[in-house]
Amino acid sequence: MAVPAAAMGPSALGQSGPGSMAPWCSVSSGPSRYVLGMQDLFRGHSKTREFPAHSAKVHSVAWSCDGRRLASGSFDKTASVFVLEKDRLVKENNYRGHGDSVDQLCWHPSNPDLFVTASGDKTIRIWDVRTTKCIATVNTKGENINICWSPDGQTIAVGNKDDVVTFIDARTHRSKAEEQFKFEVNEISWNNDNNMFFLTNGNGCINILSYPELKPVQSINAHPSNCICIKFDPTGKYFATGSADALVSLWDVDELVCVRCFSRLDWPVRTLSFSHDGKMLASASEDHFIDIAEVETGDKLWEVQCESPTFTVAWHPKRPLLAFACDDKDGKYDSSREAGTVKLFGLPNDS
Repeated sequence: MAVPAAAMGPSALGQSGPGSMAPWCSVSSGPSRYVLGMQDLFRGHSKTREFPAHSAKVHSVAWSCDGRRLASGSFDKTASVFVLEKDRLVKENNYRGHGDSVDQLCWHPSNPDLFVTASGDKTIRIWDVRTTKCIATVNTKGENINICWSPDGQTIAVGNKDDVVTFIDARTHRSKAEEQFKFEVNEISWNNDNNMFFLTNGNGCINILSYPELKPVQSINAHPSNCICIKFDPTGKYFATGSADALVSLWDVDELVCVRCFSRLDWPVRTLSFSHDGKMLASASEDHFIDIAEVETGDKLWEVQCESPTFTVAWHPKRPLLAFACDDKDGKYDSSREAGTVKLFGLPNDS
């Protein structure tokens, strides 16, 4: 049975201790000009600010396609939307209606006013920030944990805890297709060309289906343990997967071969995000830092310090700003800590 990454603990993810180097991991000779330039930028823009968002932990953050808004989904059954103003997030609205945790959300790929939330209440909801209302509630068969919007904007795919993926017409809000899988489905995603559909699974594999036919194309043995997350880079050249073996693998989209891996995390990789130019990859886990790597070399570019496990990361679609959310302990370790904050890294140190 699939479990949302935000709810997974070390045992659920098959934590294997410090991540072991895979035989294909490459090590480069020295930092590139890009790495040196970005490190210089981050030296002056390494500030992280916290913004109150929810009354319980945040499971998912995502930017609108124009980068003007950031949405967050929480265990408190709500979604929040912030507007990015210069160097801060200003809360715009709270979206209520779900009867259970909001485990994942995503924005329409080209309409910056629409986003969709997946909840354990067996529904998905589409919201419009112009009216601040839910414009559609779609009932599904199970407790939803994964959601993605097709690059052409026409279809929403949602996965539930029973490993069923439902494809919903984004205009009619009706189910177009439904697939039951015999393995644990983790994260789901279309490729950038919209003609293939990818799933990561509990056996360490990446399953690829043709789209819209949903016929099996290939199954790749990507990792020796649970393959948790998947992201495509904006340029369409690569996709990355994160696994319970604490490794991030980078794959060539056309050749479907692993070109390099990143092994600086020690815990299962829960979340990934490519920067807007496809040159940086952020990855996070229960380690108390977010690793930022240069995609082309695998070199470490920066490390964002956190005080607790990170559930979700998202690069801004136009700027080197990283939104993320952690497992704020809400008083368990530090009574002054607030649960449910959204964090933003990459702000000027003097802001």
